[in-house]
Amino acid sequence: MKKPLFFLLILLLTTACGTPKKIYNDSLRITFLDDFIIPSNLQFEGTTVGGLSGIDYANGTYYLVCDHSGNPRFYTANIELKGKKIDTVILTGVTSLERTSSFLRDKTLDLEAIRNNEKTGSIVLTSEGSIQNGKDPSIFEVAKDGSYISHFNLPAYFLAEGEQKPRNNGVFEGLAESYDTYAWWAGMELPLVEDGSKPKLFPTKSPIRITRFEKESREASRQFILQLGNITKIPWLYFAVNGLTELLEYAPDRFLVLERAFSAGHGTNGNTVRLFDIDARGSTNTLGHTNLRKADYSEASKKLVFNFKHIRKDLKEKIIDNIEGMTFGPDLPNGNKTLLLVSDDNFSSLGRQITQIILLEVEIRSPGITNLK
Repeated sequence: MKKPLFFLLILLLTTACGTPKKIYNDSLRITFLDDFIIPSNLQFEGTTVGGLSGIDYANGTYYLVCDHSGNPRFYTANIELKGKKIDTVILTGVTSLERTSSFLRDKTLDLEAIRNNEKTGSIVLTSEGSIQNGKDPSIFEVAKDGSYISHFNLPAYFLAEGEQKPRNNGVFEGLAESYDTYAWWAGMELPLVEDGSKPKLFPTKSPIRITRFEKESREASRQFILQLGNITKIPWLYFAVNGLTELLEYAPDRFLVLERAFSAGHGTNGNTVRLFDIDARGSTNTLGHTNLRKADYSEASKKLVFNFKHIRKDLKEKIIDNIEGMTFGPDLPNGNKTLLLVSDDNFSSLGRQITQIILLEVEIRSPGITNLK
């Protein structure tokens, strides 16, 4: 009886925990257009191009941040579109962060997201720090030459030694400019330890905090809660994770959120990547809630709008890799927005991985939303 029961358990897990087949696209319609592979171990101005964990677009230039803590840096690039295809990707520069300021010198810089402050011409970055070594996460601003300008003040529960205890490699993974342009939204990859558990194969309470930081005061002013989805594949090698990797506010309190799950033991098929439409209009401001397990709050609503598994066969390498960065790009001739995503190949330290840029088209379908930011 043991063997039939085991296979019945596997069947229940794979059917109950799989990605829903129905895609809710009443707000946004997202269509795959093309992808481009950056060669592995590409050398550029004395650096190896890889570990690209964030992407942004401003004034015709793309910015790509590298999460190599030994040499934290960002690249500039031209990504030329021809019709609805990626024609070429040309790197144009690389900037290493200057570590002379006391703020940056004392940090472990595990860079995860990059955005341009078009009003000041500066760059805003997030770092997950190193929680296991007592190094705080951070959100900070640098000049285009990589020199430190300022940083944002974090609520105490985000600090490495705080009672709520952030998870190592689970802090500020995503960053988005607010729709009104006065602030930045920072999204956590995983819940604080005291807030909830990490996602598992079965449904869990896994709330992450998405926090608004005002540009002028550099203080947190608002926060809402989003529940992460569960793991979708059985981890044959006993490691699995699902978390937020990026977000964009496309209309007031409306967000595109990228979730990436990984289950070890599946080779190049270990990643599950999904895009969700998030509505935070009715959510509670949880900025003052130090422990979500003990708090009463309304979380943001969530609808699946795109599952990357459906385009696997259309990709050049037939691989959905570790997609971590996302940005709106230029408008298409039909008026729709382009959405570009980039994968972090971890410098191929975890087996065969690729650096891919994926091009999507975004069409507005929701009444009352007249344009995307």
